[in-house]
Amino acid sequence: MDQLDLNLLMVFDAIYQEGSVTKAAHKLGLTQSAMSHSLNRLRAYFDDPLFVKIGPRMEPTSKAAGMCEAVTDVVSTVRNRIVMSAGFNPAKARRVFTLNVTDMGELVFLPALLARFKKIAPECSLRTLQAPIEQIDGLLASGEIDLALGSIRAAPEGLYQQRLFPSTFVIMASTRNKELGDTLSREQFESMQHIVVSLTGRTSESYDKVLEEQGLHRRIAVVTPHFLMVPLLIDRHPDLLATVPRELAEVFGRFGVVRHFEPPLPVPPFQLSQYWHARFHSDPAIVWLRELVKDTFKSYPDVAV
Repeated sequence: MDQLDLNLLMVFDAIYQEGSVTKAAHKLGLTQSAMSHSLNRLRAYFDDPLFVKIGPRMEPTSKAAGMCEAVTDVVSTVRNRIVMSAGFNPAKARRVFTLNVTDMGELVFLPALLARFKKIAPECSLRTLQAPIEQIDGLLASGEIDLALGSIRAAPEGLYQQRLFPSTFVIMASTRNKELGDTLSREQFESMQHIVVSLTGRTSESYDKVLEEQGLHRRIAVVTPHFLMVPLLIDRHPDLLATVPRELAEVFGRFGVVRHFEPPLPVPPFQLSQYWHARFHSDPAIVWLRELVKDTFKSYPDVAV
């Protein structure tokens, strides 16, 4: 034991979770050379390569695979029961916080959060990923993601959640569509073809399925998991419509390629929230992050960046 630096277990766990030395270094806030040096020390201690390059990923050897569960348990214990008791000082901390958000969520959350990080936690950084809904609970439980931000209509049971601010849907159209006037009628809405955003690819689980719940019908031309593709598709195909959060329509409306209409029938607003796992409910770093997110967006959309 006196020859094993326990910090190396953090390195082992990060490489195992990320499948990449470069990504693991970024996650731990280390340089590439420091990460490679730590991996070499691990290999020397265990007398095994531990991780080998297979395709695009670093995969564990049989010896490393047999250690993974135990290492994850040790790292989790250190993080959740020892480190958390020491508190969290954002001004001095060096940590990568991982957020699960859609590309639309990045448009809303990242600029304001990055501005706050630069002022309050200058040595910390943000990382985003977009995981399928069915994986979010497991990723939050493992600590691979710290918070999930957005509107998760079917959030896994057992997750904590906190409302941040409401948003509304609007109908986005091309400024080059001359068939539309100042308003959009129900007849026009139901006769034109639409772009639908669904992370799963299933229209029954689309972000805007509330339209069908209100009795509106659409002719669907394309389904995409990416909100930011919608304005580009509409610019190339001016005959298409899309139902999107108001924030997206307003951002791209500034470029003069799209405009937006109110839905032809009243559509209820939806809530943007943050979600976290019970395992990290009292973790000082995650508590700080949650409070920062809540405080940053308490006056949305009048958020100073």
